Amino acid sequence: MAETSEAQRWDDRYRTDGFIFGTAPADFLTNLVHIFEPGASALVVADGEGRNSVFLAEHGLDVTAMDVSQVGVDKACALAAARQVSVDFSVADILTWSWQPETYDLVVAVFIQFLPPDQRSLVFEGLQRALKPGGRLLLHGYRPEQLEYATGGPPIADYMYTEELLAEAFSELVIERLAAYDAELDEGPAHSGMSALIDLVARKPSA
Repeated sequence: MAETSEAQRWDDRYRTDGFIFGTAPADFLTNLVHIFEPGASALVVADGEGRNSVFLAEHGLDVTAMDVSQVGVDKACALAAARQVSVDFSVADILTWSWQPETYDLVVAVFIQFLPPDQRSLVFEGLQRALKPGGRLLLHGYRPEQLEYATGGPPIADYMYTEELLAEAFSELVIERLAAYDAELDEGPAHSGMSALIDLVARKPSA
């Protein structure tokens, strides 16, 4: 029997009547609305069912979003239509995504913790490359302590983030916020309950 592909796995997860991560944006993003500028360009990676890209579009940003799952992107398109906003959605693998250099004012990566460290480092490099000088990276995810909570995310410690890991990985950026904390999440059935979280807001130096 052929091995199930990453796209098929996510298609199977998203193939439900509801939204497994809900339709509201991550609290991480709602707390950053003060930095959103209408007309600014944003890339949202591995955006699943579209909750975060649609939220940015509702705040007047010019949003490009991608995900490996056709089912997820179809649901994201439906959500954008229901909210009457426009998002440029693509079905694509994050490992083969073309990171256009110095293209976006914001690059957003929320819970993209499905990669082993070697692949993660390639994606982290791409996230930085895609930023315009002066642009910001917004990264949000789980810390290893999340394995004790078991309220979301993969059960693999190596996929999680620590403050030290992120500080090193993004040392060429100006880190504006790097915070580890625990909080209660209510983001659909896949992210629900007390969670071990970490936030990074970092700016690419201007030329």
